[in-house]
Formats: sequence, structure tokens, C-alpha cells
Amino acid sequence: MSTTVSTVDTPTRGSKSARRVVDTLLRLRELSIIGVLVVLLVVTELGNPRFLSTQGIKDLLLNATILVLVAVGQAVVVITRNVDLSVGSVLGIAAFATGDYLHSGGNAVVAVLLGVGVGLGFGVLNGLLVSLGKVPALVVTLGTLYVIRGIDSMWVGSREITASNLPAGFISFGHNSIGGIGPIPYLVLLAVAAMVIVGDFLRSYRGGREVYALGSNPTAARLAGVPVRRRIIAAYVLCGALAGLAGALYLARFGNVDSGTGSGYELTVVSAVVVGGVAFTGGSGSVYGAALGAVLLTSINSMLPSLGVSSVWELAIDGFLLLIAIAVDRVVALRVATVLRRRSARRG
Repeated sequence: MSTTVSTVDTPTRGSKSARRVVDTLLRLRELSIIGVLVVLLVVTELGNPRFLSTQGIKDLLLNATILVLVAVGQAVVVITRNVDLSVGSVLGIAAFATGDYLHSGGNAVVAVLLGVGVGLGFGVLNGLLVSLGKVPALVVTLGTLYVIRGIDSMWVGSREITASNLPAGFISFGHNSIGGIGPIPYLVLLAVAAMVIVGDFLRSYRGGREVYALGSNPTAARLAGVPVRRRIIAAYVLCGALAGLAGALYLARFGNVDSGTGSGYELTVVSAVVVGGVAFTGGSGSVYGAALGAVLLTSINSMLPSLGVSSVWELAIDGFLLLIAIAVDRVVALRVATVLRRRSARRG
């Protein structure tokens, strides 16, 4: 599942070796996330036999859907060796834009497209500031986080959109499954489709491989002819569009949005991406791993109340997993460097 690319056209023997090593290590990491998730689910089911009922599984999947969508977009940005801290604010303002349009009698499909368009617009803004302005992504997106949140607060004010203000069909779409039965909701299918499309693009197309090359070594990628600015802008546009889509689906899922929607969400997204094996130094990881990280974090947050554990532990556990993931990234980087040095010495 995982992918790492260090050159664009004709990789050297050393780069191929590095890619094989990183792919193997990250694949094992993704498998380990699945293993941890399975163990946690089994333990929770033993403690609460109703946890994995049909409705319980459906709730687990729905709870993960929104985070998976945003994590997929964030993963692409992080692979380019950047970050987008504004995704929570984008999700919030897109959700309110969608709800405000529907409250005025708008069409549901157009409303979702409006949410995507709002996110896409802010993605373009972030991409231009980072790529053309050459301002560190952390600074830019922290600034746009507060700017968007301020706009959202002024626009929304004390207003609140609830399920009673929305079309019944739109709310039903946020909960219903295929054929109205079973544990696989429509929202989950949308999130899986987005993940597969983005993942296939990154692995199978030149533009996707250039994203990895850019994250691995920006200078080398530029010298190899990679359109660096275009790729960075595209990554932010994709991230913003998926955050906007997540905002629209958030409204369908929960049926409620106010000026605080999405606040603090960016930290959870970054945690999911890093826990899922996307290196914060760029150039390695996959959207599949990021999605698994999102599923793991949302599942833990659902398991704690089922086991009678206070929800105050949620943030502490998320932070602990983030620290572990950063440590693993460091170990992986050192391992790759050691393998390359040894193979280089043997060839010498």
C-alpha cells in the first residue's frame, strides 16, 4: 500500500533499494495498525457485547468517514513536505455554507458542490501563499486557520443550523446504508472512493510520483524538471476540496453546525496522518495508511465510553499515539540510512 519515490524518471540502484526498504517497513506499519485495531475491537467487544452489533459497526464506520476524507487530503500535502493546519476551519465554514444554502431551499447536490467549492477556494489560497510566497506552510496555514475561523464566526454569529432546518432526504443520506440495510453507509462508500482514486493517482501516474519526488528531495525534484509550484498548489487544492466535502458530509451526518464546528479538528487530522505512517519529513507514506490512522483514532474514541473510560483520556491517548508514530518515523529513517550506507560500502 505504501509508496515512496526518491527520483522521477530513472532511479538509481541505490534509490530503488531505499524504496524497497521503506515500502516494506511502512507496509508492516500499516499491517500493525490493522492488528492493533483488531485487538482493541476484540477487547471492547468482550467488555461490551453490543459494541460490534450491526448498528455499532455502522456507527464506527460513520464516525471515521469525515476524518478519513480530511486525512486523505492532508496526507498528500504532508507527502510534499508541507502541512495544512486550516482544514478544521475549512470544514466548519464549508459545513455552514452547505447548511445555509439548504436552509434557503437549495438543492442537496448543489449544496454539497458548494461545500467542495468553498474548500477548493481556500485550498487555492493556501497553495498560492506557500508556493509563490515561499512562506513556511506551518505559518501560512496557521494564519489562514484564524482568518477562516474569524470569517466563519462573523458570518455565523450566534446562529445554528439543526436537522429540523434541513431536507429530510439530506439527513437520511448521512445515515442510510445500501438498500437501507446493512452496516455500509453511503458516506463510507464516498470516503473509500476518494481514498482509492487519490491513492491510485499517487502510485500509478507521473503527477503522483512527482509528489513523492518533491517531498523526498525538493532540490533534486526541481532540477529533474518537476513543476514544484504546480504540484504544491494541486496538493493544497485537493486537501481543501476534500475538507469542503467533509464539511458537507459532516452536516449530513450530524445535522448540526454552528460557529464552533471543526474547531481543533486539524490536530486530530495531523495525528491520524502521522500515526498512519506518512512521514512528516515528506516523501513517504500513503493515503491508505492515513485512512487507517483515522479509523484507529475514531475507533479508540468510540471504545473508551463503551468500556466506561472517561472521555478526558481521548486527547491524551491521541497525543501518545502521535509521539509513538514520530519515534517510529525516526527509527525508519535511521534504518533506511544504515541500509543505504552498507550497500554503498559493499558496491565500493
